[in-house]
Amino acid sequence: MVSRKLMGTWAFLDFCLLAAGAIALAFSIVWRSPNVLMNFVISSADLTAGTVLGVSLLATFVISIGAIIQRNHVTIGLVILNYILVADAFVVGIVGSFIWFYTLRERNNFHLVWAEAAPATRIFLQDHFQCCGYFNGTDIAEIGGTFCSSQGFVDGLNATVTTNFCVAPVTAFADYTLNNIFTTIYGFMAIVLSLLLASLCVIKKRNEDERFKRIDAKRGGRGFV
Repeated sequence: MVSRKLMGTWAFLDFCLLAAGAIALAFSIVWRSPNVLMNFVISSADLTAGTVLGVSLLATFVISIGAIIQRNHVTIGLVILNYILVADAFVVGIVGSFIWFYTLRERNNFHLVWAEAAPATRIFLQDHFQCCGYFNGTDIAEIGGTFCSSQGFVDGLNATVTTNFCVAPVTAFADYTLNNIFTTIYGFMAIVLSLLLASLCVIKKRNEDERFKRIDAKRGGRGFV
């Protein structure tokens, strides 16, 4: 019989998988709401990837329930679950690495985002971070708002003070946000792989139990002692 400790560990890890899927899906939905800062830093591709990841993990949780409640000698459900967990591990790795790779060239990557942003978005960010332009005052500085109120003010900014221009505060916020996101996603990998190992242990123990039952039946149900 599979020990209570092993089944308790499996159940805990399965609950963690449920929580991981819920977190990924919930934040992917919440961060789609209008929020200039988050919408600037997190792309629609990131949110779509997060939604796919969340749905995949939640679907795996549902499958895991069906697999674990099968009778002791039926392990095909757990075998299928393990293949799905391997696929989940690939999805987690791809999504996490996609976001991590983007952070390697944040200054240049967000310069493109800055250039493609609407003027109202640039004005909001300039007012929020108290900066003008991206790399300097002549690099797509949007005149307007409360901070960059005139071209004369922009021209008078001290070029040696990095916080006068938006590249430093924007990438600092983006770096903090994206690092937390991909670190959390990579953390899901530990849950997926741990549940995979626990499922393998359950399969092995169930197969052992069935083997001993068959041996016991051949001996007339007398056991080994």
